[in-house]
Amino acid sequence: MTKVTLTVNGKTVSGEAEGRTLLSSFLREGLGLTGTHIGCDTSQCGACVVHVDGRAVKSCTTFVQDVSGAEVRTIEGMANSDGSLSVLQQAFQDHHGLQCGFCTPGMVMSSAALLAENPSPTEAEVRHYLEGNICRCTGYHNIVKAVLAASGQDVSSVAAE
Repeated sequence: MTKVTLTVNGKTVSGEAEGRTLLSSFLREGLGLTGTHIGCDTSQCGACVVHVDGRAVKSCTTFVQDVSGAEVRTIEGMANSDGSLSVLQQAFQDHHGLQCGFCTPGMVMSSAALLAENPSPTEAEVRHYLEGNICRCTGYHNIVKAVLAASGQDVSSVAAE
């Protein structure tokens, strides 16, 4: 066991972890941050995406020891300081970018990383960026619409299903 220290959602946390402990497990089991979902354990579905030092990372294939000392942001850290939904989260709600909600934390985290890199992406750029995230419910149209709306763009021409 090794001591691991991270800054998670703005708070410094420490804990003991085995070398094989995944960041997703540390967040969920060690810190009780269950918003980070585990869908595949193979880095295929994107439900586990968190930000590590500002970069989108699939936490189900990242060892927590490898990111010790890093700043980690989870879906729990995406809301505004008053607890209200962020612009992106509100756009997902307003544009029905979620159904069952299982993929939503990873979609929001990936979308936030995209918007940090490219504040005004095209529809094609959003679709390309989210290729590493699987949604079995929505057909992606409303997710794309939500991301574009969060970027301040007109979404009236984006097809919805």
